[in-house]
Amino acid sequence: MEHKSTLVKLKENEREIRKDLIINASINLFARKPFNQVSIRDIAAEAGISPASIYRYFSDRDELFLEALYREAKVIGENLAKLFEENKNASIEKMACDFVAYLADHDSFFQMMTHFMIDGGISEKSLEKFNTIERYLLNIFDNIFIRIGLKQNVRLVSHAFFAALNGILITFRKYPGRNEEEIGKHMLKLASVTAEIFKNGAAKL
Repeated sequence: MEHKSTLVKLKENEREIRKDLIINASINLFARKPFNQVSIRDIAAEAGISPASIYRYFSDRDELFLEALYREAKVIGENLAKLFEENKNASIEKMACDFVAYLADHDSFFQMMTHFMIDGGISEKSLEKFNTIERYLLNIFDNIFIRIGLKQNVRLVSHAFFAALNGILITFRKYPGRNEEEIGKHMLKLASVTAEIFKNGAAKL
């Protein structure tokens, strides 16, 4: 019985490893090419497996994309939630800097997300899961603004804040004439300034 249990665990581990391999390959591809130009066959080639192998884990490209998006969004969300659980006085500036730093350090994921936001194209049946992922992140932003006293237009402000932080990365992540360290410091400074502006503006709403 114990031998059987060990085999089951090994198979489960193997399945998760293979699944992660597929997701990582898809992130790399979605980062390089617009969403609508990536096929299951492309992802299989990137991962070094057959297309049929992918269909054992994911029903189609949309499901795979959403799984990749959810995995990374969950990490971001957990990091931000942990920050505020461990430090009740954590500032909105700190949260903004952590968010920008994470996306800067995970450039493939950021590019994937940007390609999708620009090009779109997800199927109707996948929209609900995508909206669930988006709400997961925005709820964290909502809670932060509520904590600093915002009483109305909370979700609208969260949308604007999310867009502003992503805009910093889109505009400056490949800033000409500066090295990687200088760009990183500049983006964190901008994230802090943006957070300060939103914090002051929230107090007036």
